[in-house]
Amino acid sequence: MNDSIQFPGLSPIPPLGIGTWQWGDTLVWGWGKGYAENDAREAYRAGLESGLRLFDTAEVYGLGKSERMIGEFYQANNPKPLVVSKMFPFPWRFSRQQMLRALRASLKRLGLPQLDLYLLHWPWPPVSLESWAESLAEAYQLGLTKAVGISNHSLSQMERVSKVLAKHNVPVAANQIEYNLLQRGPERSGLLAAMQAEGIVAMAYSPLGMGWLTGKYSLDTPPPGRYRSQRYVTRKESLPQLLKTLEQIAQAHGATPAQVALRWCIQKDTLPIPGAKNARQAQGNAGALSLELSKDEMIRLDFVSA
Repeated sequence: MNDSIQFPGLSPIPPLGIGTWQWGDTLVWGWGKGYAENDAREAYRAGLESGLRLFDTAEVYGLGKSERMIGEFYQANNPKPLVVSKMFPFPWRFSRQQMLRALRASLKRLGLPQLDLYLLHWPWPPVSLESWAESLAEAYQLGLTKAVGISNHSLSQMERVSKVLAKHNVPVAANQIEYNLLQRGPERSGLLAAMQAEGIVAMAYSPLGMGWLTGKYSLDTPPPGRYRSQRYVTRKESLPQLLKTLEQIAQAHGATPAQVALRWCIQKDTLPIPGAKNARQAQGNAGALSLELSKDEMIRLDFVSA
């Protein structure tokens, strides 16, 4: 079990970060309805004060709003965390040179001369994975980012990218994947085991199942919005037992179901990056760092989530 996470060439950090898809997103998360920029600012500060040292964003989060906010918060606060961003392979990006333009635009919004980690957000055409991998290598060689990686890539796709980067002596630092107690596909496909064997950090996004695993929601009171409420519809038969088990384990530790769900991800040797709309959520998430689940508790969670 990892007490820290280390990307190639970067300083070790605690095995928990903050994802910022929620910051500026109106379509899925309801930005401006119950939380806004000052809440994000306080979440950022609370995350730092709680020991978190990584913030993950992307150019598409809030159409650039997330990056701009992180840039502002980064300049105004210490210590300085690792900053991760991603390029979205829109279908009108026909040339691999578009990645460097996108990266420079992200850096401008962030107000940074260099990223800590830059990822290809999805493995989509029309540009080939091999071409995007060449662009990632070039971004690294130009010093625009300290490390590079991918997001939402399968095992075979990851190996294709890794093969190209290896020619330039550039490692795949991370693969950001959906991974939680409701989504264990990376285990079944062999992706997670391969990443761990190759030293590629598994960044687990949606580690709280878009709210389903926080203890706040149930089948009778699902998360708001069509996308979130239907996201794990295929798991609804097993969901009640899973939520009950999370609650039981949380009570035994004086913790919350969310902290237990995050700790499960950590003890699976991944780096979960839950979102935080406010300081309370950031502080609550960080509580997972001081929690430790027993072998029996991990087996129980594995069983009810299988």
